[in-house]
Amino acid sequence: MEAGPRTGALSLNTQTEKRTGAGTGQTTLVARGLKKSYADFEAVKGVDFEVHRGECFGFLGPNGAGKTTTMKMIYAAAVPTSGELEVAGLDVRSAEREVKRRIGVVPQENNLDEDLKVKENLLVYGRYFDLPRKLVRQRAEELLEFVQLSDKAGAKVEQLSGGMKRRLLIARALINDPDLVVLDEPTTGLDPQARHLVWDKLRQLTGEGKTLILTTHYMDEAAQLCDRLCIMENGRIIAEDAPRALISEHVSPEVLEFRAAPEALEKLPSIVEDVADDVDRIGEALLVYTSDSEAVTRKVRESGVEVRNTLHRQASLEDVFLKLTGRRLVD
Repeated sequence: MEAGPRTGALSLNTQTEKRTGAGTGQTTLVARGLKKSYADFEAVKGVDFEVHRGECFGFLGPNGAGKTTTMKMIYAAAVPTSGELEVAGLDVRSAEREVKRRIGVVPQENNLDEDLKVKENLLVYGRYFDLPRKLVRQRAEELLEFVQLSDKAGAKVEQLSGGMKRRLLIARALINDPDLVVLDEPTTGLDPQARHLVWDKLRQLTGEGKTLILTTHYMDEAAQLCDRLCIMENGRIIAEDAPRALISEHVSPEVLEFRAAPEALEKLPSIVEDVADDVDRIGEALLVYTSDSEAVTRKVRESGVEVRNTLHRQASLEDVFLKLTGRRLVD
């Protein structure tokens, strides 16, 4: 028999519950051999992952990699074809309604009710979970304070900026005090200030024990927020670890970007081959991955090849993503 409505409110304004994570052994989400097919097309081809309480876990991948389908199975919008998937210890097939009670979803597109005021969006949504009116009102006030929208409670949604709407979507996703919050491209279209404010709020949630599942095309966002992440391609997980560990495993620590005329770029790979771990040509730039940037720079300088500009930087998650998934454009 399904459990009844959950009525306990999460205290969003205290930091007494410190960040948990993988070390606790407590799991919020477990997938084993998870597959999803649509007619003859297999969108997800048997993935395995485990997400721990208080952790932010990311899904990265090019369009068509299977991320969206995986996310839909997690929040019970799509039924797995085969394999196992448990959310908060509940099987998504046999306990679909209760799973939905345990999950909050922040969609990529704004689907707030424009006909309702800011606070009304939370009050109406809270009633979908059969929560007592008094509790919903209390949580709405707490959540508006949490996302810094208390002064906009009586405003129309259309009067909010893009960043405010994203924060309201996060508040709405928390109204049922979920164990797991699924965020699909949570900062798409936001300016840097708004993005960082959303990031701060998401970090607070994991600090209070909430588990987050995140998809994003912003590599810096994934690196900033995710404790661990997986990279998907063609319906499979091709890499999984903490962001910094993925960088250490798959690319060299330093990157030199040389910009030059096409004929000069043709000569550079053979010049640096004995001191470079890898090279990659992108338009009018050559990326050289190395553990010894000084040796690479010296080789190029001594060769006499004319280079217009050189950029020295640390390897990033984007380098890993492009190395594993390629640079082809996927529609």
